[in-house]
Amino acid sequence: MTLSALTPPRIDPTPIFEAFRGSYATELLTAAVAHFNIFGRLAQAPRTLQDLGDDLGLASRPLNVLVTALRAFGLLMADAGGRLSLTDLAREHLLPGGPFDVGDYIGLAANSPGVRDLVERLRSNQPAGAKDDAVGTAFIYREGVASAMEEESSARHFTLALAGRAKNVAPVLADKVTLPGAGVLVDVGGGTGIYSIAFLQKNPRLRAVIVDRPEVLKVAQELAHAYAVADRLQCQAGDMFHGDLPRGDVVLLSNILHDWDVPECRSLIRRCAAALTPAGRLLIHDVFLNDALDGPLPIAMYSAALFCLTEGRAYSAAEYRAWLAEAGLAAGPVTPTLIHCGVLEAALATPATSP
Repeated sequence: MTLSALTPPRIDPTPIFEAFRGSYATELLTAAVAHFNIFGRLAQAPRTLQDLGDDLGLASRPLNVLVTALRAFGLLMADAGGRLSLTDLAREHLLPGGPFDVGDYIGLAANSPGVRDLVERLRSNQPAGAKDDAVGTAFIYREGVASAMEEESSARHFTLALAGRAKNVAPVLADKVTLPGAGVLVDVGGGTGIYSIAFLQKNPRLRAVIVDRPEVLKVAQELAHAYAVADRLQCQAGDMFHGDLPRGDVVLLSNILHDWDVPECRSLIRRCAAALTPAGRLLIHDVFLNDALDGPLPIAMYSAALFCLTEGRAYSAAEYRAWLAEAGLAAGPVTPTLIHCGVLEAALATPATSP
């Protein structure tokens, strides 16, 4: 019997993912109180993000992850000039030495392994395993760094594990995004290919090319046969940051950009824009922080997870739109899919015509 990638789950699994990522709230709050004294540093006067980062010795990526979480917790706020200050909740309960200060209570977790590991990640601005060749990174591939995605058994394990979310979301994405007239979909970093498979089953005339690491593509090829789309799905081994990407009417980046820091995101968007046919579209399917970078709380927690496991974090639609504009693409609104994800569609910007 042919499998279907177009049947959505009967029950939304989002609460499970929120519970799974909840531990980051404890670790981020404890780090802020017991290791970085964020609330004491902001007690006297508002400070810019850059000033606070310089004081803490934190790079932009970890500082963004930490401050976004604290704003999502309702403990920090930003004025019109972007200067950070304490909310009333933080001022009454997290100001060191205050009559209702609970900081020492929070500090009881200061030496727990999870907190100490997170603090190390924040200070070093590196994912777990990045310095250890025996471990390497699990979820990303970078030339010169050991990666689980290069070894057959670990690549299979992680690829199928990550598909646990994708197989829930793929039917919704294929339903929300129509592809009239599209002939070729290029799925960059496509993993199991489940998103491409859903689009292929939804669009019988569509062909797809998945670009990923060789060991990952073995899994994608197996699923292509299981879902009866192998005749329209091509697996192309490669490094998405090097060499030409296949030409496509639609290029899909599904939960890819959040694995990388800003320079890599900008580079990859430019490369994807260059691979589009003249009427083509780039689909960024991912999670999105608020444009103000103050939540939502579940995305702020996911951003912390991404920070610890990859070289990236969660980004806002405003950040993506700026990078898309740099690449000559104009973006529309974000369309929600499932499990906190949404899709941002962008097309080549039409040059203004002279009157």
